[in-house]
Amino acid sequence: MSTTEQAAGSATSGGGGIPAVIRRRLATVDARLDGHAWLATAVVVAIAGILRFLGLSGPKGKIFDEVYYARDAYGLIDRGVEWNYKDNGPSYVVHPPLGKWLIGLGEWAFGYQDQETNISVPGHLMTTAPEFGWRFAAAVAGTLSVLLLVRIGRRMFRSTTLGCAAGLLLALDGFHLVLSRTALLDIFLMLFVLAAFGAVVLDRDARRRRWARALEAGLDPSLPGRAGRPRSTWREWPWWRLLAGVLLGCACAVKWSAVYFVPAFALLVILWEVGVRRSAGVRRPWRDALLDELPWLLLAGVLMFVTYVATWSGWLFSDDGYYRLASRYPNAGLSDSPVIGPLINLWEYHRAAYGFHTQLDDPHKYQSWPWQWLLLGRPVAFYWSGDGNCGAPSCASEILLLGTPLLWWSFLPALAALAWLGLARRDWRAGAILLSVAAGLLPWFWFALDNRTMFSFYTAPALPFLVLAVTYVLGAIAAPAPATAALPGAPPPTGQDVADRRLVGGVIAGAYVLLVALCFGYFYPIFVGRLMTYADWSARMWLDGRWI
Repeated sequence: MSTTEQAAGSATSGGGGIPAVIRRRLATVDARLDGHAWLATAVVVAIAGILRFLGLSGPKGKIFDEVYYARDAYGLIDRGVEWNYKDNGPSYVVHPPLGKWLIGLGEWAFGYQDQETNISVPGHLMTTAPEFGWRFAAAVAGTLSVLLLVRIGRRMFRSTTLGCAAGLLLALDGFHLVLSRTALLDIFLMLFVLAAFGAVVLDRDARRRRWARALEAGLDPSLPGRAGRPRSTWREWPWWRLLAGVLLGCACAVKWSAVYFVPAFALLVILWEVGVRRSAGVRRPWRDALLDELPWLLLAGVLMFVTYVATWSGWLFSDDGYYRLASRYPNAGLSDSPVIGPLINLWEYHRAAYGFHTQLDDPHKYQSWPWQWLLLGRPVAFYWSGDGNCGAPSCASEILLLGTPLLWWSFLPALAALAWLGLARRDWRAGAILLSVAAGLLPWFWFALDNRTMFSFYTAPALPFLVLAVTYVLGAIAAPAPATAALPGAPPPTGQDVADRRLVGGVIAGAYVLLVALCFGYFYPIFVGRLMTYADWSARMWLDGRWI
């Protein structure tokens, strides 16, 4: 066999004769059920669940903004709208209802109690401590987000170990733990944004498999028009992309800040569609990608909008909501038209809420700026008590929204390393992670120019992507890319050299995860409000001027 024939044989594979380089470019993670991977996932998720549900009913009473969201959630379950039971009138709220609906489901299942308004309602499934009821949904959302991150990490990195490492780091983060044990909205925002990202990643894999099957069947991508494109039956529709639109609608229905991820994820879809066409050999990948995929993106946007409006059903089909009827608010420019009137009034309600957000500049004790967040410059105290018997003259019990310091102080170095490695390797994963982090953080720097009042928990939707950045770098350390000879003429590294580098890298990565776990264990008491001596509490205030 000639040298040319050998090269041709090594460059192609069976089953359609697709060149091996194209097959590698279109390859995705093995989609078959992997029992060992799911077992490892179950262990990580179990750890996350135990940490989030253990002692969930403490501390007693409503802490921090639970005083608003737990009450609004009960109003939604009871009357379909947020309701002020003290004044017996509709509540004016500035966040969409979905997160409160989810909190309310926990109250419906396990009971609700409000001493200020003398409301005490047993649960429909079982009656527990009322705090468990309004915190239950957050704990579920936090646990599910760990599950999602494990599976997303495994698919992106093609490694069960790295996927589980990402999930474990998220499970052992104090910031995530506190949000998972408190009836606030941000954990639901994080969950839906992460789920939408996962759907977009699955869409990438599905579309690449679609092109691979078409090429194996003999498709010539150089042909113009539909002759050079894969078949588009209903089974081949981008269902995962459409699901991402629904999930982004859910995220926006928790907090409007989810909208910043919409253009980011749409850009990822376009870039990946251009990439798959370029890999397949399409002559004009940009033109074809835009012509083929923009209609699907528009449909996903329509689904996002419809999903968002649907979450307001309680308000739309009730006469009790704030701004719902023009007769109750004669000077608000509302309408009582039978069909279009509710939508006009909903728009006016949104205008009023937007005005509130843009003028929110009142100083707050725990406000912080975006450049402080990753440095843990000003965490938020959710709960504090000096009561109790701890065996010392002074005691302390606090819930502090503080990220596990060793993990969070790794984020900025990890982002820098991720950018470098992504450029050097031209790795789509690095770009996806960086763009998602930018969508979660950079808009707040713009709002900081107007001195808007902001808090560190605005970081929540970016947190999983920051953890993925750290995991990416750990993967680069634990499994370095094969190196060529360091000097011209030097022999290439042997298999033993590569094995030694991977062993050292694996030990370094494992040691880092262990140190994060130890750091989490040390700060755990101030994540869950455990009673301790004042001296022990003070020892954990590493940045006492900022953390107290």
